[in-house]
Amino acid sequence: MRETGTLLSFRPSIKVLDATMRDGGLVNRFDFSDDWVRALVRANVRAGVDYMELGYKSDPDLFDKSQFGMWKFCRDEDVLTVLGGVPEGIKLSCMADVGRCNYERDIGPRENSPFSMYRIATYINTIPAALAMAEHCHKMGYETAVNIMAISKAKEKELSLALDLIGNSAADIIYIVDSYGSIYPEEMRVIAERYLEAGEKYQKAIGIHAHNNQELAFANTIECTALGVDYLDATVGGMGRGAGNCRMELLLGFLKNPKYKLAHILRFLQQCMPYIREQGAKWGFDPAYLLTGMLNRHPGSAIRFVDEGRTDYAEFFNELLEQE
Repeated sequence: MRETGTLLSFRPSIKVLDATMRDGGLVNRFDFSDDWVRALVRANVRAGVDYMELGYKSDPDLFDKSQFGMWKFCRDEDVLTVLGGVPEGIKLSCMADVGRCNYERDIGPRENSPFSMYRIATYINTIPAALAMAEHCHKMGYETAVNIMAISKAKEKELSLALDLIGNSAADIIYIVDSYGSIYPEEMRVIAERYLEAGEKYQKAIGIHAHNNQELAFANTIECTALGVDYLDATVGGMGRGAGNCRMELLLGFLKNPKYKLAHILRFLQQCMPYIREQGAKWGFDPAYLLTGMLNRHPGSAIRFVDEGRTDYAEFFNELLEQE
């Protein structure tokens, strides 16, 4: 039976995952300085964060390495060099996208790697390929998660089949992913219950990764937490693609487990995040993201709107409606 909690209690089963470098890397091409990365690792360790996702395991044959920082590719040897070994007190995670990772070549045995977990990012129609990747990672000794992206677009029957397929796989965790930031808390409650039922049936943990297009990432995350979802994603300052993600400072301020120490994240937010903004990275709520979230659309058009410096929101709304 899954555990739930109250506003004044905590569940030891909850795990917080910092995705600042992975989701945030999408807005600065993964161009983080070594010192900045080490400072974020220290902040997360001191704050009691359970996992830190450093980036993607992308295939360098598909992406021009000169156009991205190393965290787009997360080579084990690069990670170990920058961090000076495997940090104590936190587990490292890496994401692998279906179709964008040569996992058989690039994901080797756990004992030779700084990573403890691989999370497989997939759309509903590529679940079989995702499960092959999860099986490989499992055999290599890693904790494995399958993140079903754009869940707000999934059909009822497709989701049921996907949950059964993942339930019967080697994956340890199934993630709810509100890629478009379009899900409202009462809808999230229904979705989370479905995932949790599958989790109980197949003995899988459930996680939540929320986007902030309608400023609901934190609300949806704590809604899931109340129901019994254990793996919670957040990013410092909400840094992430487009509108960004659930803010780490909000989440740690909400969780009552005394192991989490908010002050260390606040100090990093104060001292290190302005540098990222100064380098030109853009993220955070904008009415353009509200509109794509409200209409359950990919945020790509809103990202372009913001990058172009547009403020004609009514015209943009009409453009989106004409695409229906």
